Amino acid sequence: MLFVEPRFFVFFILVLASFWAVRSNLYRKYILLIASYTFYAAWDYRFLSLILLSTVVDYISALKIENANSTRTRKHWLLLSMCVNLGMLFFFKYFNFFAQSFQDMATQLGVDVSYNTLNIVLPVGISFYTFQTMSYTIDVYRNNLKARKSLLDVAVFVAFFPQLVAGPIVRAIEFLPQLDSVRRFVDVPVKACLILFLIGYIKKAGISDNIAPYIDEVFANPGLYTASSIYAAVLLYATQIYCDFSGYSDMAIAVAGLLGYRLPLNFAAPYFAYNISDFWRRWHISLSTWLRDYLYIPLGGNRHGELMTYRNLMLTMLLGGLWHGASWNFVIWGGLHGLALSVNRQFQKLNWTIKLPGTVISIVTGLITFYWVCLAWIFFRAKDLSDSISMSRIWLLGESSGQKELIYSDWVYLVPFAIILHWIFNKYDVLSWAEEKLPWSPFWVAYGAAFALAIAFIPVGYRPFIYFQF
Repeated sequence: MLFVEPRFFVFFILVLASFWAVRSNLYRKYILLIASYTFYAAWDYRFLSLILLSTVVDYISALKIENANSTRTRKHWLLLSMCVNLGMLFFFKYFNFFAQSFQDMATQLGVDVSYNTLNIVLPVGISFYTFQTMSYTIDVYRNNLKARKSLLDVAVFVAFFPQLVAGPIVRAIEFLPQLDSVRRFVDVPVKACLILFLIGYIKKAGISDNIAPYIDEVFANPGLYTASSIYAAVLLYATQIYCDFSGYSDMAIAVAGLLGYRLPLNFAAPYFAYNISDFWRRWHISLSTWLRDYLYIPLGGNRHGELMTYRNLMLTMLLGGLWHGASWNFVIWGGLHGLALSVNRQFQKLNWTIKLPGTVISIVTGLITFYWVCLAWIFFRAKDLSDSISMSRIWLLGESSGQKELIYSDWVYLVPFAIILHWIFNKYDVLSWAEEKLPWSPFWVAYGAAFALAIAFIPVGYRPFIYFQF
């Protein structure tokens, strides 16, 4: 069930009406749980069993960790939680990848190894809810959070439908306290939520889905296209993946907000970043902070010298790349970002003084950052390693043997206008202004006009969100 489908609007109207019609906080939790399981079952009801298993295991593990009399027992229950969650993730997402990689390596060494490939279906959103539920037991283990006595609370946290299948990755310490009090409709920023949902809708259905065919065309056979077409396709993909993923996050935050719950910001104009570290403070914030707090810092962070810091940065980004998918392309994508973060750290330590205005320096470093990010996107999007290498060579050298030109619709030239609007929304708090200053009558007129204009650009049919595959 996609946020841009008519059936979702029907589903959500029913959920919203039911939720606010009852006053009991307990009944509202049951409504959210039933709605969340229904939402996920619309994809494949069989994989609800995985969510239920994670929920029960982590609920029990957290209680056992809190009540344990020894550190050893606490560690054993934490290990059980991590083994169950990561075990499911590994089996469904990585088994065939590692088995095939092992077979290829053995073949290179002259050893004949064979295995039976399993026909494994990847459950939607397994990477997201696995990281989400693991944050619960880890924070209880760290004494940052009390274990919940209510299984219902844990179940709602794990399965909360707005961000269930593509984030943001919500931590228990952020969400569970919100279940303790009755949400009040008077506290809901309705106008801000409706505007944010429309922004996300336009990003996904109006921009991402429209430019997708041009990107697919080039990435399917990159060797046929000129260098300028490769550049255009990569830049369009950078636009597509941002609009697709941030569009989902916008809609998820808005949907949760209309129910009275607050989800964390997941994007903050990442392509306006002035260096790669700033980029990762703006892109997929819920994942980058999760990796920082639950992987990079436990590895040692920057506490044990420069060499270990670079090792920890690289390991974190390599595993972050692997989190996205079972492919060496994703590992290389993570490695390119790890390399850039290490170089940026070293560059900042040099403390060079450049006699140029700060704005000019930020623009130059921002363009370099964007150029590198786009280079990495090639490995993220290309269908195999061979295409990734050939396209990255064209991206770096500007030369291609292909003769075919990418032809796209004139409306693509509206992209600069969209960038200007994006900058305005990032620079000024338009949502708060609309919520506090804009009367309802002009709001509905403007909203209806904007929605009608958006519908005119929506292509026929719906494309799954890119991050559903992760």
